[in-house]
Amino acid sequence: MPTASTRVPQQERSRATQTRLLEATVDCLVEHGWSGTTTTVVAARAGVSRGAQLHHYPTKAALVTAAVVHLADRRATELRSEAEALPAGPQRLDRVIDLLGAAFTGPLFVAALELWVAARTDAELRDALVPLEARIGREMHRLTVALLGVDERRPGVREAVQATLDLLRGLGVANLLSDDSARRTALLHTWKRQLATLLTPDAGPADRHPPADPPPGAPTHHRP
Repeated sequence: MPTASTRVPQQERSRATQTRLLEATVDCLVEHGWSGTTTTVVAARAGVSRGAQLHHYPTKAALVTAAVVHLADRRATELRSEAEALPAGPQRLDRVIDLLGAAFTGPLFVAALELWVAARTDAELRDALVPLEARIGREMHRLTVALLGVDERRPGVREAVQATLDLLRGLGVANLLSDDSARRTALLHTWKRQLATLLTPDAGPADRHPPADPPPGAPTHHRP
């Protein structure tokens, strides 16, 4: 019968196997898309047996949704850690938006997009994904409020935060097929100034950011 001393290493090995499977799943989603991410490919990439993969995650939907949760939790922890080094004062808002912008162009966002598209025609995946995305959305909103240090009880603050996240999500989609960094930089440069005003509605004209000029080298044409 296993003793307490033997159960701990077993639990650690089990967690390590799960972590390898989840990280391999995200890598496969990014590299091969939904259709190319099979449980067999993931198990091989993670270096675990097919039986071990089925023991922890019996279906593909269970595996990929767990992988997104794993990466979302890890990225939220990283964002909080990175935010500890951010400066106070007016520069903080700019840096927070930059951090969030990076999150909407990283592996988590690419993997999530693969699942969103696949879930449109896959009922099992959609049933698993809808509550997961609602949870991640709520947590990202709360995290953004905390990073910006704003009070959602003030009129307009919640909407300004959500508009920021929706903007970043849309820019992330635009960046998926080609490098859209120049346009994204120009748009975010302007939005940061607008957001500062929206988050400080009682500030006088002297306290608000002046209208921003596009950064050097930014394109001036509109993209359809």
